[in-house]
Amino acid sequence: MSSSKLGIFSQVLQLIDRNTFSRLVKKHESDKHSKGINTWTHFVSMLFMQLASANSLRDITNGLRSATGNLNHFGVLRAPCKSSLSYLNKHRSSDIFQELYFELFDYFEPSLQKRKQYARRIKRKIFIMDSSVIPLSLSLFDWAKFRTRKGAVKLHAVLDYSTGLPAYAVLTDGKTHDVRAAKQTSFPAESVLVVDRAYVDYQWLADLDSSRVIFVTRLKSNADIAVVDKFLTNEKHEHILSDEDIELTGFYSSRKYPGRLRVVRVYDAENDQTLTLLTNQLSWTADTISQLYKARWAVEVFFKHLKQLFRVKTFVGTSANAVRIQMWCSMISMLLISHLKSKADFKWNLSNLITFLRINLFVKIDLWEWVNHPINETANAPPEQTLFT
Repeated sequence: MSSSKLGIFSQVLQLIDRNTFSRLVKKHESDKHSKGINTWTHFVSMLFMQLASANSLRDITNGLRSATGNLNHFGVLRAPCKSSLSYLNKHRSSDIFQELYFELFDYFEPSLQKRKQYARRIKRKIFIMDSSVIPLSLSLFDWAKFRTRKGAVKLHAVLDYSTGLPAYAVLTDGKTHDVRAAKQTSFPAESVLVVDRAYVDYQWLADLDSSRVIFVTRLKSNADIAVVDKFLTNEKHEHILSDEDIELTGFYSSRKYPGRLRVVRVYDAENDQTLTLLTNQLSWTADTISQLYKARWAVEVFFKHLKQLFRVKTFVGTSANAVRIQMWCSMISMLLISHLKSKADFKWNLSNLITFLRINLFVKIDLWEWVNHPINETANAPPEQTLFT
């Protein structure tokens, strides 16, 4: 069928390879006990929630029903009712949605816009790891214990700097420490990992070093160190205050990490603070180390976009499985939108693209024509008329 005869939402769904989806359904046996609503229909419903910014199960079902004759273009026989969707969010495993995200990431990754500035200069994969807490009401989500009177889940993400999207992610309860999640993650040799001070565990850093992974983080203020060597700083880089090789001298820290480390002190003029950076890379310039840590801002931008532009603050189900499904579908939505943004001729801002997409979700126009030329300009505009002469 011609793309111009399909709505934009139908064409977005066509970006997802149905053979891959069917393989995952078979692998996870997710269509068993489906209550007449197969996994694809379930997925379409949750993706619609994200792209249409639906607030509730009722909004999802009514929104899909309003599409009427377009449902078969979505690959859906009938819109699920509210009770069926609620049941499936609770009982259909979120694992298939998680695996689908990574399958789509691998598929779209070559086409996603690359950031060339530092990744290309050092010719290595750069990963940025961080976590973000998503608050939940403890009275509704009693499984998500975080503090005495607060509930939360925590999204741990390993961002691929070249794409700005997670190459790995895991959802845990709010109490899970960042380092605990990090220790369950492996990184390829010769890659660069940038993390903040919360991830400073000297045994884990030693394990990264033995795996030939370069790390850049911040030194804890209470660390006991001895300066082994000092180096002159480049006058061109006034923000570099000092560059030193050090050894840990604390009783436990020196046993966990007996090797040599490097400390680069940097002045952050934007925030008026001095940062003490810690790395196991002893040969790169101090400015390269500082710029790598500055790249950590990319993961903050990712979390900001995820929370502001997609439905991850309010949830349509209260079970742990329902929350995970909604979170993974929000990340799939962000991946699809990022793919459209990177391929478009028009210079989109991500927030503008998702806003325009929501307005035109059921409009029948070629997706790529719309993405490339979203605003129609009148070729021969009528001359301006004066009201008074």
